[in-house]
Amino acid sequence: MTAEERVRNVLNNCETTITETNELAITLKEKANQFFKDEMYDVASELYTKCIELDPTTAYYYGNRSFAYLRRELYGLALADADSALELDPTYVKAYYRRASANMALSKFKLALVDYDLVRKMCPGNRDAQAKFEACQKMVRRIAFEKAIASDHSSISVADSIKLEDFVIESDYSGPHLEEESVSVEFMEEMIATFKDQRKLHTKYAYKILLAIRKFLIEVPSLINVEVPDKQKFTICGDVHESNPYLFNGDFVDRGSFSVETIFTLFGFKLLLPNHFFMSRGNHESDVMNKMYGFEGEVKSKYSAKMAELFTEIFNYLPLCHVINSKIFVCHGGLFKEDGVTLEKIRKTNRNRQPPEDGIMCDLLWSDPQEMVGYSPSKRGVGIQFGPDVTQRFLAENDLLYVVRSHEVKPDGYESHHEGKCWTIFSAPNYCDTIGNKGAFITFTGDSLYPPKVHSFEAVPHPTVRPMQYASSMLSFLS
Repeated sequence: MTAEERVRNVLNNCETTITETNELAITLKEKANQFFKDEMYDVASELYTKCIELDPTTAYYYGNRSFAYLRRELYGLALADADSALELDPTYVKAYYRRASANMALSKFKLALVDYDLVRKMCPGNRDAQAKFEACQKMVRRIAFEKAIASDHSSISVADSIKLEDFVIESDYSGPHLEEESVSVEFMEEMIATFKDQRKLHTKYAYKILLAIRKFLIEVPSLINVEVPDKQKFTICGDVHESNPYLFNGDFVDRGSFSVETIFTLFGFKLLLPNHFFMSRGNHESDVMNKMYGFEGEVKSKYSAKMAELFTEIFNYLPLCHVINSKIFVCHGGLFKEDGVTLEKIRKTNRNRQPPEDGIMCDLLWSDPQEMVGYSPSKRGVGIQFGPDVTQRFLAENDLLYVVRSHEVKPDGYESHHEGKCWTIFSAPNYCDTIGNKGAFITFTGDSLYPPKVHSFEAVPHPTVRPMQYASSMLSFLS
């Protein structure tokens, strides 16, 4: 049963027995609270919305919906609801919590600190409030310290400090060996088998792959043109071999416990098949997201802090988008809050940095489509939401057929927007081991670009390691 069907059933059952508006709102709130406890946050947030429609003057309806939006990672909406709750009731302590949590998730730590300070003063005996204030204060100080260090060493690359000859291969190491300068099919097969056995690639060979991919990526532009010959199949998220080139569209890491194995596999194939395997940067290929959602912790646990720093440096060189046969625009997030963005302007965008809070690079990594025309503030709090008119103008100005993007979970792994001019493709089935969605990929050939063929698939079993076991304790701020 879909979220929409569950909401409809609840409304039908309640509206037939309850006619008084406030009583109906209270009943729906109780139903929503139960769905929240059952981790059906999409259903809960829709029912809280009905409560607000019935009674827009009650602060805790906005506060509860803000909490549901936090769990759905719609931080922009969570922030707006927290603000609305506080406008109605400036003494509503939970709303300050929600606003602080949303700002934490958006890496606006100084703003979060202000609200945590208010909460601990309003509730002087609340240990949780004091603990969150202190943790947020440490984060603000840590960022200031790291910024000071970075300014002193801005021209120093982590890669320059790595000497492969210093690493010794132990006699009991049973994994694959990368003695040659280039990656081979045999090495890739052995490495994947090693990962399936939950064993590690040796540190020396891990660094060898990272140094090689860094050298390769430095030389490529921010926008990559890909030509697919007639009759040759091209896959955006799919199987890999030389007669079937494909593109992975960002967010390779975080939110799982096997991100290290995933990224080494992807980088390995990129080195093996540089003209048949393509990778775009996603919003999770960034320092703050990696710190919060697990990748940094996983790399430190399996290898070292230095390797985590090198990954950050490499992610900065990943291309931002691709254009297939001069007709299909592929990026992780979406389009832009300003008109007139050309492919050439994108190609010249400086990507060797952490994602900014606005501009072309930010929108490419963070934006989402919407059905109404024009632009809207992002439900995530970063980037924008763009309508079908925005898509059509961008395609017409750049002589393109359609946009392919990712970034959003979809029940069947995909969704067509804007009359087929924009496609969302999401390839992680049963997202975070909880959502139950399908994954999907699309294929087309050089002489048949539209419509793309969509292929959905279910999740398969994986080793019994809980998802996000390396995630930062900062995620506790969302509870």
